[in-house]
Amino acid sequence: MKQIAAGVVMLLIYCSLAGYIGWTVFIWLNSFALPVNGWVFAFLWAVLAFSYFIGMLGHKWLGFTIAGSYWLAFFQYALLIVPIANLLVIVIDHPRDVQIAGSLAAALFILIFSIGTFLAYSPVVRKKEFIVKGNGDDLDIVIASDFHLGVLSGKRHLKRFVNLSNKLEPDLVLLAGDLVDDDPIWYARYGMSEVMRKLKSKYGVFGVLGNHEYYGKKIPLLVRVMEESGVVILRDETVEVAGKFNLTGREERTNGKRDPLENLKPAANLPWIVMDHTPSDLKTPVELGVDFHISGHTHKGQMWPNRLITKRIFELDYGYRLKEATHFIVSSGFGFWGPPIRIGSRSELWNVRIKFENI
Repeated sequence: MKQIAAGVVMLLIYCSLAGYIGWTVFIWLNSFALPVNGWVFAFLWAVLAFSYFIGMLGHKWLGFTIAGSYWLAFFQYALLIVPIANLLVIVIDHPRDVQIAGSLAAALFILIFSIGTFLAYSPVVRKKEFIVKGNGDDLDIVIASDFHLGVLSGKRHLKRFVNLSNKLEPDLVLLAGDLVDDDPIWYARYGMSEVMRKLKSKYGVFGVLGNHEYYGKKIPLLVRVMEESGVVILRDETVEVAGKFNLTGREERTNGKRDPLENLKPAANLPWIVMDHTPSDLKTPVELGVDFHISGHTHKGQMWPNRLITKRIFELDYGYRLKEATHFIVSSGFGFWGPPIRIGSRSELWNVRIKFENI
């Protein structure tokens, strides 16, 4: 009963905020003497406000999913911009104050969406080098996470990753979860497998599951299409690769029955690399002697000021950190969730060079 009550309260708050923003937009449009029917506008606005949820009804509602994704970005920044625009109307005291304030707000939205789209679809390569105790040649690794492959993060964006990765000629490619956006149907339908198969590396391509693979509830299908794409999905498994290092891939924490990390600790005295999609625990890898721990999930907040939240939730929400002898990297992701918009973050892959030394 409490959950239902909380859900009703949240729905009322959401509807009130969406209505407030819609009312402001309607007043602005009317300031240009446009023939906007209030009832028609209210209906279309309500459909837009709930378009993302409508898209969740099934694959036939794809257009609503796309519209809803952009709405999520608009809604977030409207909550910041619209109140300021309303205050500006009060301050300006001009016959066309509504037009001026609304037009400035519209220009700011266009700027945000333009910059955000560029940062989402123009990935960069982050480089890092560090020393790990062990023997052998240097290990060159490409790391990426949070592709959310589907409709907006699609085949063309995946090609960007494959091209960037192959240019680096890595020894190993590691994909740290949320490879698809809930449902692998779009990955299969849009022929992304043929692109992923072009990934080149000396020791192979390995991946783990993220929380969105669990949300989609089609993990067996996902694992199968990834295997067909040349990606080995590790599910609470530790494998020895070429006699040079141990690689562990953990189930995502959404799986409450996943094995503790100590159960996956290898017996062989080789450098130990762990992939765990969500960076929820930095303490245990240090205690168990993990050499290199890789995560994603946070997106670095994806759209400012969301990182203020992720920094409070996670000990390390982005970037590189050394804790005792364990090296950690949390990636902001190569793709994006929801809107193809990034503000204060950027799509990326990491190129990590591990130097082995007896230290």
